Amino acid sequence: MVLSSLAALAGGLVLAVAFHEASSALHESRRQAAESTAAFQEIRLDRRAPSGYETLGSPARFRDAVAFQGRLYICASAGLFAYDFHGVEQARYRPGFELPASKLVAVSASPHDLYVATETEGLLVFDGQSFRQIRPNAAAQRKLTAVSALETGRVLVGTQESGVLAYDGRTWTPFHASLAATHVTALAGNEGDLWVGTLDRGVLHWRGGQAETFTENSGLPDPEVLSLALHGTHAYVGTPLGVAEFEDGRARRTLAPGVLSAALLVHGNSLLIGTIDQGTVTVPLAARGRPTSQEVPKRVARFLELDGEVYTLADDALYRGAKPVLQSAGATLADGNISALAADSRGRLWVGYFDRGLDIVSGSSVQHVEDEHAFCINRIVNDASRGVTAVATANGLIIFDSAPRLIQVMTQSQGLISNHVNDVLLEPGAMTIATPAGITLIDAAGARSLYAFHGLVNNHVYALARAGSKTLAGTLGGISVLEGDRPGVRYTTANSPLKQNWITAIAGVGADEYIGTYGAGIVRLTANGVFEPVEGNFEVNPLAMVTDGDRIYAGTLGRGLYIYDRSTGRGRFSTVGLPSGNVTALAARGGILYIGTDNGLIRVPEAEIVE
Repeated sequence: MVLSSLAALAGGLVLAVAFHEASSALHESRRQAAESTAAFQEIRLDRRAPSGYETLGSPARFRDAVAFQGRLYICASAGLFAYDFHGVEQARYRPGFELPASKLVAVSASPHDLYVATETEGLLVFDGQSFRQIRPNAAAQRKLTAVSALETGRVLVGTQESGVLAYDGRTWTPFHASLAATHVTALAGNEGDLWVGTLDRGVLHWRGGQAETFTENSGLPDPEVLSLALHGTHAYVGTPLGVAEFEDGRARRTLAPGVLSAALLVHGNSLLIGTIDQGTVTVPLAARGRPTSQEVPKRVARFLELDGEVYTLADDALYRGAKPVLQSAGATLADGNISALAADSRGRLWVGYFDRGLDIVSGSSVQHVEDEHAFCINRIVNDASRGVTAVATANGLIIFDSAPRLIQVMTQSQGLISNHVNDVLLEPGAMTIATPAGITLIDAAGARSLYAFHGLVNNHVYALARAGSKTLAGTLGGISVLEGDRPGVRYTTANSPLKQNWITAIAGVGADEYIGTYGAGIVRLTANGVFEPVEGNFEVNPLAMVTDGDRIYAGTLGRGLYIYDRSTGRGRFSTVGLPSGNVTALAARGGILYIGTDNGLIRVPEAEIVE
């Protein structure tokens, strides 16, 4: 009896000491975090949706979901969608309209608030009626990847560059120095026992005030972590090559070796593994169980357990078993990652994608073209006088007739210096083709190429423009001016007022050429060779610049649409109405501006553009 009492007392002392150490560590973590509090803005999002801005429907791309105040909220690239539990949409909140111009990446909820992580604009807090934006001053702390609302009232967020951060309603701080400066991919747990998945450092386990790292040498099939799930004393870490099971913080075994594990859920005595192309793999956790699979849906974003039932979130629908219980609205376009745009004289809109080929939109009909050549689209150029459209791709130059039918594919076999085509100029009886290996000229005399050996300032040519009898070639190393097929004057940072040699776009108005750069904004080059500053210190995306009358429009990396008024000499940036601040392609015709981003496409009359 005495022995048992002493044992109980000793056990109690051990627990008390452990609790004291854990509490002290947590207190110290909070103290250090408080000392490194980061500045942020709290912005109430009560803006009215701008008039005239029309979204051309891209796939919703569902990514995460949570139940909150009697509704199911689904976070998607295209926005935040609220559904009742019968699958009927009740509300939607769109980037650039009700929300900041950014993709939404993850969602979590406390009893009183919904928290939404954005890709570039920090954290959104929704109380069921209105939104607040928590926008850190440091750009790196605005790039979120994961969010977890804790029972203590704190919210933990994962970031692309700054590790794990914490928000308590008043302060925005690093959670702990040992969990900083890393690309977080997933979070699971609480302040005292936290698992952190990373892009290339394996999984970090924070416990007792310390972080332990597990990589390939200590139990993980792969250092990239895609998903996490906790169940009692067990943790499951999903990677591209299977799932590592941990028990009491120690690696135990690998489940489903070779299976890309994008989502995880422990349900009953089984582990559900969601993949990106093989559906759901169910692994019994008993030693003798055999895995089974369900192919519908093929691509799994997340699992949810509601009232004891398992639901599977796919790109465009929520499933119970193999049956969809709600679906996103139908999409007009094949993808949202826009790389090139052109509006032709017949009223058709040509939309190129980074990795999904090409859509040709005519009214309500859409013709999709995607094959080994029409895949990664860089530029689309229409020539109404010849009735052709040239599409520059990473796998050749494709020519369509006015029908439109694909009539020719040009690669190195047809005389190009490279299969990868960045830009093209169409002229009567001739073509000038820009590639990363130089320029190819094609006319009645045949095909011939120019590169640095012939005097080109740099082989990697991004953009072409016609200026009277001359051709301007914007390259990675400056500007080359061609007289016919002979490179002439060269402009670089060494011999001109250019602040950046990387030229990404050229647009001509009258006798002036507006030069877009990657990092030094836009400069104007006059007909007599004089450079005049327009606006600096920003990145113009490749070929994302267009002129229409007195305005110059440029697509920027992270700052939205740049609008320059030539009549006043003034410019400004705008993200109003945009699904992302990364504007990747532009086209203008008949008073309409088409704005392509990495998260969808917007159509707006120029007269209604909000500046």
